[in-house]
Amino acid sequence: MKFELENSYEVKDKILQSKIVILPIGAVEAHGPHLPLSTDTILAERLSELLAEKAGAFVLPSLPYGQVWSLRNFPGSINISNDSLISFLVDIGRSLYDQGFRTWAMVNGHLGNQVALKEAARVLYDEIPDFKVFYFFYPGMNAVVKDIRETKSVHGTYFHACEIETSIMLYLAEEFVDMERALNDVPVIDEAADFTPTPWETFTNSAVLGDATLATKEKGRKIIETALEKMVDMLIGGKTDD
Repeated sequence: MKFELENSYEVKDKILQSKIVILPIGAVEAHGPHLPLSTDTILAERLSELLAEKAGAFVLPSLPYGQVWSLRNFPGSINISNDSLISFLVDIGRSLYDQGFRTWAMVNGHLGNQVALKEAARVLYDEIPDFKVFYFFYPGMNAVVKDIRETKSVHGTYFHACEIETSIMLYLAEEFVDMERALNDVPVIDEAADFTPTPWETFTNSAVLGDATLATKEKGRKIIETALEKMVDMLIGGKTDD
């Protein structure tokens, strides 16, 4: 159910019937030559729609901007601060609770947002203990990736415009992927990058972290089906209409 398409005469009763709401959160940033700037937002939107169908939840209009400090100097990237994102999310959460929602799932498509999402959830937890807030970022994907990855990971945490993220896009939004332009770009990321601020232009010109040419829709399907199952289980205890 798309929240923005409801009307104020009927929405209150529908909120009370569900009490679960989902917010897709993405970013505007470089994703190489084969993926659009809004890749993270597109992924968050498509995954949120699938989750809403299984959980009987509302989907809010997407938040398309995120904290992209590491990629802010690449053409097309738009960065907002963690502080701005935290404040914005806390305000949204308070308003959702006032409207009658009791469970809020933030479905994040951009790893750089995760710190702000977690902090916003903590603020809301302290203020409104009976408001359950989740900050999802492909739960369960690490185990799946170990099985499907054909190349060694460039970094222990990051995946970006590579075999993995491109596979997820092929599964959820193939129409926005240009595989003819996919790159095999394997940068060397110094260990110090994990312990000091390091703009990505210091180790990559493309913003691609790995071999995107190896991406497949099937790999993306396995990641998404796992993440979806885990999110549904956390939201409603695994009970669906299926």
